[in-house]
Amino acid sequence: MGFSQIALNPVEWVVSYNSISSTEGELIFTANIQDKWHIYSQKASTDGPVPTSFSITVNNHHYELVGSVEESNAHEIFDYTFDTKLFVFDKQAVFKQKINRKTKKAFHIISSVEFMSCDDSKCLPPKTINFETHVAELPVLKSKL
Repeated sequence: MGFSQIALNPVEWVVSYNSISSTEGELIFTANIQDKWHIYSQKASTDGPVPTSFSITVNNHHYELVGSVEESNAHEIFDYTFDTKLFVFDKQAVFKQKINRKTKKAFHIISSVEFMSCDDSKCLPPKTINFETHVAELPVLKSKL
């Protein structure tokens, strides 16, 4: 008789693009986290878990990154698993990367996130998820004569 192990997947990621203007936009990474689970901030800890990190492929013909990935408000806890204070996210975490758009044509942004999720008694191994986000073509504005 065989036994199968149910894979835990307590974090679901959604990535979208928000156009701010014809030359500015932001890539938005949203982590929806199941009850009693958390993920970690980008702020690294020498004694702690793998921090959340992002990799975004730069395409100099279509866009450039502005600054680094910003995160929503993480809160500090004492994590008994790692025996240290850490910054974590419960329920939902939002991360944003601003870009300067260099073309009006449509393009894709290739990115990935590496993160680690834990509950009060266990941690799952670090996981990497890859994304391809479509950025729509900008509409051509016609002037009225």
